[in-house]
Amino acid sequence: MRFQSLSIALTGSGGSGVMTTGSLLLEAAGRAGWYGFMARSAGPQIRGGEAAAVLRIASEPIESHDDSFDLVLAIDPGSLARFLAEIPLRSDSLIISDAEGGRRGDSLPDTPARVIDLPMKGLAKTVQAGRPNMIALGALTKVIGLPLAPMLEILEKILKSKGADALESSWNCVQEGYEAGAELPVLDGPLVNTDISADRWSLTGNEAAGLGAVRGGIRFVAGYPITPATELLEWLAGTLPKVGGVLVQAEDELASVNQIIGASFGGTPALTATSGPGLALMTESIGLSVCSEVPVVIIDVMRCGPSTGIATKSEQSDLDIALHGLHGDAPHLVLAPTSVTDCLFTTQWSVHLAESLQTAAIVLSDQSLGQSKAIVERPADVSFMARRVVPETFAGEYQRYAISESGVSPMSIPGQAGGQYTADGLEHNQAGTPSSLPEDHYSQLEKRQRKIHAFEFGQHWADLEGSGETAVITWGATTGPVREALSRLRERGENVRLIAVRLLSPERPADMAAALAGVKRLLVVEQSHSRQFHRYLRSAYDLHPAVKVFNRPGPLPFRPNEIIEQLHNWGQAD
Repeated sequence: MRFQSLSIALTGSGGSGVMTTGSLLLEAAGRAGWYGFMARSAGPQIRGGEAAAVLRIASEPIESHDDSFDLVLAIDPGSLARFLAEIPLRSDSLIISDAEGGRRGDSLPDTPARVIDLPMKGLAKTVQAGRPNMIALGALTKVIGLPLAPMLEILEKILKSKGADALESSWNCVQEGYEAGAELPVLDGPLVNTDISADRWSLTGNEAAGLGAVRGGIRFVAGYPITPATELLEWLAGTLPKVGGVLVQAEDELASVNQIIGASFGGTPALTATSGPGLALMTESIGLSVCSEVPVVIIDVMRCGPSTGIATKSEQSDLDIALHGLHGDAPHLVLAPTSVTDCLFTTQWSVHLAESLQTAAIVLSDQSLGQSKAIVERPADVSFMARRVVPETFAGEYQRYAISESGVSPMSIPGQAGGQYTADGLEHNQAGTPSSLPEDHYSQLEKRQRKIHAFEFGQHWADLEGSGETAVITWGATTGPVREALSRLRERGENVRLIAVRLLSPERPADMAAALAGVKRLLVVEQSHSRQFHRYLRSAYDLHPAVKVFNRPGPLPFRPNEIIEQLHNWGQAD
């Protein structure tokens, strides 16, 4: 089947229901046999202002948005202007809007696209308790060629908890909108895949990370709500009790990180989730985890900074603080998922690594991964599970921080007879007794560094794809558009390698050298203003190829064709 996709954006004021409409459309598209990807965008006020649901449906799995949008449905005219920079339009793009649906004085911004009026508000009044967003849903169903049957199935599944009256009203609105959509242009949507996998999933990156945490063995979570990580905590709050776990809402980020250190010290794998401002508050206690060798996992769902920045937009600008934000020499793990589904794998692997190496692991997700929803094939089950080395017997004085070849020493659990020791942030000797002797400080520094750098991480340190003398290196959410760009180039007969780094700390010089063997040109793609990823690469690796950097801060995502243009325009002035 030839790859086809259709890009759709829904915009509206706060409370207009565009997120609900987008989610229902995505779920129904998945039920009909399509794959899909939906991101969400909102203003700086988080709630109450304009919002946008940005979708792409396709005949094959996708991880990013396309270069431009085929269709925009603006429930009220004034909502589109805020998001126009995030929704590139063409002359053949279509805007469906309600001229009477907004506030007085609202109007559509100037765009090259064709504009068609649909009286969503008026049509909704013809239905008992009707809502314009359900009229919009019906019209979209018709315009993109989506059958009504899967839409009804999804409405019954998602809205049944609201009662029969709400379901009947919504369905009547969808039918009314579907009939009105017959007067609108029909778009060429993706071919429907009749071979629908029974194991197809619909999930967000935050949900995937939560599932990875549970599969990895996490049984205690403490957290403080913060956009865009809150949904991860909410998902875990409902899931952990099913596996005998507990979630506690702490009074702030400092309390949450200290609570997970305490739980882990007691023998229970533990995790917290936050965003950039919360990570900044946690850094001292993460250092305590490193020094006392108590394993914890911290998921940072990054957003635009500095300070509170733009809470609802995505950026990769927490890399520096994740790598270097701890004072002193404090070797720890930093990892980053490369897609919505990889949030599951990377989080599960991070739990395994933190427990195995008795240290802190920071997982750098971001808003565009965490809050985006995707229709995907069922992620593969992996066997990573928490494996902490615990002493079985004790002979003589327990040496909690004994100098071992691997750097990992058995960690007793409170209550084990003979396993008592001191665990705090002071430097110590092998028994755990606080010490200021230089030989103790040096030997413990070496121990903590050796266990991280000598560990065999295997092939999971990065996703490596393709061949050729040109490579694109990236990380995190930017992997999706880069991967699609390189797929397009390979279809044209151009060979370009992809290096998507998953393990950011510790660095893997031998693995990177092998990945770059034969590469003469290297394009670095990242979403930060100060080129944090490029500076990290320069500091950690010998980059012999000619290097070009394509970077910008959030909130604008990268588009596949932009990556292609950077490669084709190599050597021209940036």
